[in-house]
Amino acid sequence: MKIHTLIIFALLLVSCKENKNNTFADVSTKTETQDTQLKRYKVQSGIIKYKTTIAGALMGSKITGTGTGSKYFKNYGAIELVEEETSQTTVANILGNKSTNTTSSHTINKLDNSVSYNVNFKQKKIYKQKNMAMELTKQFQPNKDAGEAGKNIFKTIGGKQTGTETYKGYDCEIWETMGIKQWIYKGVTLKTVATLMGITTTTEAITVKFDISIPDSKFNLPNYPIAEQENMLGEIEFNSEDFDVDYEGIKDDMNRVKKMSFEDWKQHATANDEEMQEMSEEDLRKTYNIIQKMIKTRE
Repeated sequence: MKIHTLIIFALLLVSCKENKNNTFADVSTKTETQDTQLKRYKVQSGIIKYKTTIAGALMGSKITGTGTGSKYFKNYGAIELVEEETSQTTVANILGNKSTNTTSSHTINKLDNSVSYNVNFKQKKIYKQKNMAMELTKQFQPNKDAGEAGKNIFKTIGGKQTGTETYKGYDCEIWETMGIKQWIYKGVTLKTVATLMGITTTTEAITVKFDISIPDSKFNLPNYPIAEQENMLGEIEFNSEDFDVDYEGIKDDMNRVKKMSFEDWKQHATANDEEMQEMSEEDLRKTYNIIQKMIKTRE
């Protein structure tokens, strides 16, 4: 089992522990009505415009950047479209030789209940796949607020609420974990400050409108071909009428990981996973610590 699969099921087991009345057997009794009750936010709809600034230094290079973004959502976040455009400049000075490199990015991500769409403008293609966070919440906690379920997962990986603050006229909870600080109003993030490897990225709302009517056209995607992507759990499909998971096998995998030292886990995690091989030692250790915390939480 790949490490990212193990992480998903660690979260899943924590979720099942918190809601003992909602077992694997309950999946087959889930109704369509319950699907429509799933909420990500505690506000019905919204339009938010963001700005982003990037600043810092990495390995002798100075990095700066700016960006803009917009978020449209309705049905309490079950339908949402987020568009972002950023530009980042890296100025390097190596042995007196100065070089400047500027890159830009344009992304659109849409959530339609349990289906995600990611627009790749370079390839002029849209990638479609199941949104596993929404899917897992629906399958195992269909009556629970998805925002609250997400908050519980955030706590599991060491996140905590550190205070409250009024931002743009809204009373926000402030949550922090692993170099990320967020200002959240009723489940909607209005500001984020994230510092990773010396680079600080600040994304903050500049205009906020809630509980308003939003035209369907705001959720339209570019006229690109759509490509289906395999879900994060590979061959495991979430079908309410035919749900088959090797539950004992998952627990055995988790117990083996629990006993691994960081070095043993790193060797196992990077053996056949190119993405893991490219991660820094610091990020690998953070991932290892997150997995260990999630496994301990389920006990």
